[in-house]
Amino acid sequence: MNPRTRILDAAITVFRRQGFRRSSIEQAAEAAGLTRQALYHHFKSKEALFRAVIERFYEDAFAAETAAIAATEKADGGLADVIVAAVTAKLGQLAKSLDGSPHVEELYSEHLAQARDLYQKYAAAHGEQLATAIARICRKQGLTLNAGMTPRDLARCVEMTINGTKSAYPSMQPAAAFLRDLEIMLRTFIAGAVGPAKPRAAKPKPAKVSTNKSVKKSTRKHQGDRK
Repeated sequence: MNPRTRILDAAITVFRRQGFRRSSIEQAAEAAGLTRQALYHHFKSKEALFRAVIERFYEDAFAAETAAIAATEKADGGLADVIVAAVTAKLGQLAKSLDGSPHVEELYSEHLAQARDLYQKYAAAHGEQLATAIARICRKQGLTLNAGMTPRDLARCVEMTINGTKSAYPSMQPAAAFLRDLEIMLRTFIAGAVGPAKPRAAKPKPAKVSTNKSVKKSTRKHQGDRK
């Protein structure tokens, strides 16, 4: 394990136990088995360390979403199945990152204060990935989106649905209840956003071609008539 990974693993443990405000560089260094100076070689401040932890959380969540989309598509899931799988995988991974910490609300609010740019960066990446998946599934399954909605519009509305559900669960806790209610909201919304599948054009039937046998039979008949 390289030093940076070891430091981040230790910092996650410290932030979970102590929250952001009560944590210190010294605590993270001790948990990583390093001196404070050795830790400063990789991270110049507690804030920089916290940002790196948050970025790892976002990277793990993005990877979970990517895998969920691929797995659900492979299983021939419908559009709602893919969207629900993607969103719950992403948010489930984020909730798991802070699971069991008594400082979830503080860490959640602090991450928006310390790393809002990361939040915006990964929100855009998730939106783009989801919009691409929606377009691909609609194309493969012959689906149409209602009221002139585009795949990006639907992905943005999914994000608004997530934010609306968060109003009842500000820190996404308890995670199981949050994800259950979110799935109900998403499936209800998607059912109204998707129109019926486009009828597939019937394939033209190939023209019948006379076999050699029938041609020969017809030829013998004509020859007999001439005789």
